[in-house]
Amino acid sequence: MTEQSASRAMQSELEVASWHKSTYSGTNNNCIEHAVLVSGRHAVRDTKDRALGAHTFGPEQWRAFVAAVQDGSPQGS
Repeated sequence: MTEQSASRAMQSELEVASWHKSTYSGTNNNCIEHAVLVSGRHAVRDTKDRALGAHTFGPEQWRAFVAAVQDGSPQGS
């Protein structure tokens, strides 16, 4: 698969994803949305500006991120 076709495939996954707003989001629209993609990757995007796209993570990266958030680890440690 070429980089261009991989990019199109990822875009297609993002377009059909079932997005869920974070339960920690407040009422002032400072929200993020999360989706598990068909490929098993995880995606996160800003609810206020969905046109900016999404950040995607592999399953291992996602687990490490969630674990760091849960235990309050500083970024990059």
